[in-house]
Amino acid sequence: MSSLPIILVVDDERQSQEALRRVLSDEFRVLTASNASEAETVLSSEMVHAILCDQRMPGTQGVEFLKSVRERWPDPVRMIISGYTASEDIIAGINEAGIYQYITKPWEPDDLVRTIKEALTLLELQQANASASLDLKMAPAALETAVATKTTSLRRAHHFDRIVHHAKSPLADIIDMAGRVAAFDISVLITGESGTGKELLARAIHYNSPRGDKPFVVENCGALPDQLLESELFGCKKGAFTGAYEDRIGLFEQANGGTIFLDEIGETSPAFQVKLLRVLQEGEIRPLGARLTRKVDVRVIAATNRTLEDEVREKHFRRDLYYRLAAFPLHIPPLRERPMDIHLLAERLLAETRKGFGKPVRAFSDDALAVLKSYDWPGNVRELQNEIQRMVALAETDMLELELVSPRIRARACPGGRAIAESHQRRTLKDQVEALEAQILGDALTRHRWNISRVADELGLSRVGLRAKLNRYGLERTG
Repeated sequence: MSSLPIILVVDDERQSQEALRRVLSDEFRVLTASNASEAETVLSSEMVHAILCDQRMPGTQGVEFLKSVRERWPDPVRMIISGYTASEDIIAGINEAGIYQYITKPWEPDDLVRTIKEALTLLELQQANASASLDLKMAPAALETAVATKTTSLRRAHHFDRIVHHAKSPLADIIDMAGRVAAFDISVLITGESGTGKELLARAIHYNSPRGDKPFVVENCGALPDQLLESELFGCKKGAFTGAYEDRIGLFEQANGGTIFLDEIGETSPAFQVKLLRVLQEGEIRPLGARLTRKVDVRVIAATNRTLEDEVREKHFRRDLYYRLAAFPLHIPPLRERPMDIHLLAERLLAETRKGFGKPVRAFSDDALAVLKSYDWPGNVRELQNEIQRMVALAETDMLELELVSPRIRARACPGGRAIAESHQRRTLKDQVEALEAQILGDALTRHRWNISRVADELGLSRVGLRAKLNRYGLERTG
């Protein structure tokens, strides 16, 4: 199926239709209509990219027709072709129908093709930059510059170096592998618990890839029922289903040339998985209610908090789709398995929160930071961010003290109990050494998920000796 843009020519003269078809058919897929009614029938069944309409037609004239098109099908670029250039027509076209350009007869073939290409470039740039609008009449060159500036900023903001982690963190190897695969146009499957930063890694892969200057679009596949998810991803015609009140360009087409991030892919139904597999195999989408398919060139990065291998074995997820998506799997470990990252993440999140809240909070107290570092963070980075925002909101000084940490976190933190609660009251050398020892024990317990044998082996202690220290510092497993 052709991937050429679809141009609708509306002209009451068959000779003019054929002349335009001959000139445009090498660059575009050309559909024709002899009047407004025929044109509306085409627009109801096809995803048209641009409309080239004669001004003087029997019945509904060009500007009047394109005014109604603007209300019912706002996405196609609208252009008038006419031998008449009455000023009132031009003003009406600009103000009422959102006409992109008047093309006067007789037209030059090369100029006509170039004008339509520029219009479609503007449409593509608009889709790449949601803040732009065709009706603003921004020149293509200016809009292209604006999008390029925005893309450069996004590339800088989503460089792999911006993903906070310690040099010895297990996340370091994942980031290294992601950096290597970014340059190659293959599908990536990112797994990990909720809140670990899967979308952040996906954005870094996109913006550091050859597709980085093209769109990056996101869809949460677990948030919508099948029909709405199909409409979001593949597009739909008005009236294709109950609630389809307008034509919708799907995210796959919006992402053409770039990357689509399918989050929570493990939540999709088997019926939807079949349709997604076809899109990945054929490289084309068919909007709901449309007859024609559209070729798309999109890199897919998917993510899930499920173990898809288990889902495949239990026949909840299609094996063939799994292998399509998991050409290069990456697993982000939870925060409890990389406690060395907590301090760095906390400092970054504090800086961002301080700026966003406009509060002059300087730092964490040692005791508060010790508790944050010892908690297992089942909600991962997202939970840590929420906690820091809460602390900053409650802070009345420039220091985030232990008392600002949520009671549930203080109660569940590993080196909680007596050692930290008392350490801020007594600061002898012995007390500080004991507090440090309690923190080291807590970090090791968190890292090994309370496997006493592994902790004892790492710290060079006997199991009996380790138990004695846990009792001494009141370290008890909770939850």
